[in-house]
Amino acid sequence: MAQSAPAKPLASARPATVPAMPKGVEFQPDVAYLPEGRSEKADLYLPQNRARDVRSPAVLIIHGGGWSGGEKRAAREINIGTTLALHGYVGMSIDYILATNGKVTWPQNLHDCKTAVRWLRKNAEKLQIDPDRIGVIGGSAGGHLAAMVAVTGPGDGLDPAEPYGDLSCKVKCAVDLYGPADLTDRPEIRMFGKKLAEAPELYKNASPVSHLDKNDPPILIMHGTADMTVPLEQSKLFAAALAKAGVEHELVIVEGAPHTFHLQPKQKDLRPIVLGFFDKYLKAGK
Repeated sequence: MAQSAPAKPLASARPATVPAMPKGVEFQPDVAYLPEGRSEKADLYLPQNRARDVRSPAVLIIHGGGWSGGEKRAAREINIGTTLALHGYVGMSIDYILATNGKVTWPQNLHDCKTAVRWLRKNAEKLQIDPDRIGVIGGSAGGHLAAMVAVTGPGDGLDPAEPYGDLSCKVKCAVDLYGPADLTDRPEIRMFGKKLAEAPELYKNASPVSHLDKNDPPILIMHGTADMTVPLEQSKLFAAALAKAGVEHELVIVEGAPHTFHLQPKQKDLRPIVLGFFDKYLKAGK
């Protein structure tokens, strides 16, 4: 089968900050996916040498950091992006608005994530992706945002009006790595600009457990027993709520794993589980 030439990068590289990629992965750094004036960018991880007629599934990657820190090119995100690209996926790791210096960033941070899904659809032909086969994965605060991308839709009032307002924000499946599912257990979260006691409905509406119904896509949850940042009980609660709503899901508890692990923690190689999940819902004929 004829092979395509390497895709033309959508952004110029910054050699000093670009990590070394394994053979088989094309890396495109700092791609603009938000409207003009926004500084946050995305990194793309693509399988090399795809035939011209190939349309790969895509996965949005959302970093953690308490909604106020972190970045798209941390070790976990590089690990996830390269793993995905080596197995036939296009990965898109994004920076999004952070709650620094007292900024109120909810729901703009979620809007940024949903805009990234739309951007993938908008650029499906250029990136050789199937716009109907898009998933999402995130860790910690990124796990929360990934879950919110999966379980909220236009009826929840949390989809951005623009850009690309004619395109869907829907994903076919999600992987939540140790993200909080019920934010009402925290007295204060910086991104809201208000304490729980001042705005309990705000905290409730920003919680994935508040938006579940049987039409939500499948969700894989992973959490370590040694997590001292987000209690394991959060993922157990999420799994129980998904079961009650009739949503297909799986909870994988990683014995001895702390907070912020990637797909290859020393406790267990999680790549077969995560890739198997994405293969089932993004590659199989579903």
